[in-house]
This record gives sequence, structure tokens and C-alpha cells, in this order.
Amino acid sequence: MSEHPDDRFDELIRRALADEADKIESAGGLHEIQARVRDQRRPVSRRPWVLTAGAAAIGTAAAIGAFAMLNDTTKNADEPIVAGPADTASATPQPSAKASTAPPTAKTAPSVAPSASSTSSASAPKTRAIPEPTVKDKAVPVYWVGKTVGNETGAGIRLFRTYSRISGSPTLEAVRLLTSGRADDPDYYTLWQGAAVSSVTRADGVVTVDFKALPKNRLDSGTAAMAIQQLVYTVQGVLGDSGQKVLVTEQGRSGATLFGQTSTRDPFSRAQALDVQALVWINSPANEQVLRSPVKVSGQAAAFEAQVDWKATNLKTKQVVKGYTSTAEGQKFSQYAFTADLGPGQWQLEAYLSSGEDGSATNTDSKVIYVK
Repeated sequence: MSEHPDDRFDELIRRALADEADKIESAGGLHEIQARVRDQRRPVSRRPWVLTAGAAAIGTAAAIGAFAMLNDTTKNADEPIVAGPADTASATPQPSAKASTAPPTAKTAPSVAPSASSTSSASAPKTRAIPEPTVKDKAVPVYWVGKTVGNETGAGIRLFRTYSRISGSPTLEAVRLLTSGRADDPDYYTLWQGAAVSSVTRADGVVTVDFKALPKNRLDSGTAAMAIQQLVYTVQGVLGDSGQKVLVTEQGRSGATLFGQTSTRDPFSRAQALDVQALVWINSPANEQVLRSPVKVSGQAAAFEAQVDWKATNLKTKQVVKGYTSTAEGQKFSQYAFTADLGPGQWQLEAYLSSGEDGSATNTDSKVIYVK
């Protein structure tokens, strides 16, 4: 049987489709198209629209292959595909009754940085600063500086403590006393004179002392460090908590420089007592207190071999009464006490340590008292 004329035309079409498909370097469904074209062996009847359809199929296949090749050159199998600004701008979703699955446009793409609302909800809530409750009448400790008589090491000054009765917010009033410069004992003074405190609040283990104005005086580094400890010890003493750090702010802002030496950016911690406290205190009696004899005296000291010496001098007759006592423990802060048999009059009472080199009095604390 002779070959049908249409068979030759169909064979030409199949070869053309196969040749074009072979030129396309793409993965995906085009390999299946190539296979189908080669497998078609049965003759088909020739129709007028075959030529047009064949040409259209060739063009479509070539276009699909070209688009696939361009997209493949931008992908990396080892990394996730991330659309850049040009990709998001050109991707326009088509309207549909269902939710669109097209990538977001540049206007609707989610931002990498979280919004203010999402940030605030995700972050841990901050503890609100709590002001102190007020009191009507309470004795609070206030720390002052005084000269280390007979001991010129270091800054030449150390901390001494007195008690004052206040009404209001205890720590705020104690700091207010500290800035006033008026200690009950004239041997003590403050390095915070000229400052004006506005509030004291607590939050997250930090006590914030806010000042309307910080002191303007410039100090050497050793004296400035002692001034900071004067504030820290006062605040912690009132609160009864030596672990609380103290942040100094001025009108709500930290970062100012105190005494020309120290930044207030970070909170201040408590220094070791042996480094900043006076080595001898007279806690009782208070300065200018009126007493009856015998006079009972108590205090604390860090004394070598636990010995504290004392003497009382009558300021009118110049009579001197001397003695010594012992602390509960040596070479660390501990309590001492003694009783002095004194006649009527005004007396200067002194407690001190004796130098191991020449026996001179060092680290003296003194009070003026009246004996009936």
C-alpha cells in the first residue's frame, strides 16, 4: 500500500516539534512533551487547522522554555529564595473571590522590624517605680564625712553616722538632710551641699535618687568617691538593705558628671565598710546631750587587738579622766561599751585607737556632753 501524502506532512510537523523541544534546556514537563512527540507513529488525517496549530504550539513551547531558563538563573538550591524590592513591586495579585495566594506587593509586604505595638507586647513588662510610704515620726540614719584625726591615709576623710527624726518619706528626707549641710555634730559635714533632691523611687533592685540640681563643687577622685558612698550608705541605711544599688539622676536623666569626676550613667554600689567608714564611732551619747553620772558610752570600732582607748576632758577645769575598753572582736567592726564616772560640767568625750608606733591617738571620734 502506497504512503499517504498527509503522512509526509505529519512527519515533518513531528520532526519540527521534536527539534524545537530538543533545543529547550529546561526541567519539568517538557521532557514528557518530547517523548509524546517521538512516540506518535500512527498516521492522522490532515486538516486545514493543523499547520496553524503546529506553528502556535512551537512558539508557545519556545516561550515557556525561555521563561523557565530565566527564572532558574536567579535561584540557589542552598539558600531560601527571598524576594527583593524589584520582585515585590512587580508581583501584582489578580483579583479573586478567594484569598489571593500571590506574593505581597511592596506596599503590603510585612516589615522585618516589629511595630511599636508588637514590640511592647512581646517585651517583658517594666516594673513601675514605687515611691516610699510616708511616716509621721521615725529615726533615720544619715552618713556624714569627717576627718580621720591622726590617720592621714587615703582621702583623709571617712563616713560617720548619726540618727535624725523625720516625718514624710524616710529616704527622701534623709537625703534632704544630707544635702542641707547641717549635722548634729560640728565635726561632721557633707559633700552634697548645694544639691536639691526631688524624689526617691525604687524598681528592680535599684533606688533612683532624682535631683533638681546636682552639686557643682569639683573634688579630687578620692574625695568624690567618698561623697558617692556618703549618699549610697545613707540610702541603704534608711532602707535597711545594703544590696540596693543607687542611681543618681538630674531632672529624670542619668549621665551627668558628679564632682567633676564620676559619670552617673550607671547605678552605684556599696563599698566595703573598712574602706570608707570611720574606724571608731561613738553612737551614744549624742553630741550636746545632757546626762547624769555615771555616763554610759557605746559605739563600734574596727580595732587592732580589739582595744579602744577613751578619755574625757572637763572643758572648764581641764580635768582628764582616761580608760580603755575592748570590742567584741578585733580587726573588724564590732561593738564596744564603757562607763565613765564624771563630775558635773561640760565634758569632751573621745574614743580612739592608739598608734602601735608611738602611742599617739588616731581615728578619733568625739562628743561634747553635759553632766548634771
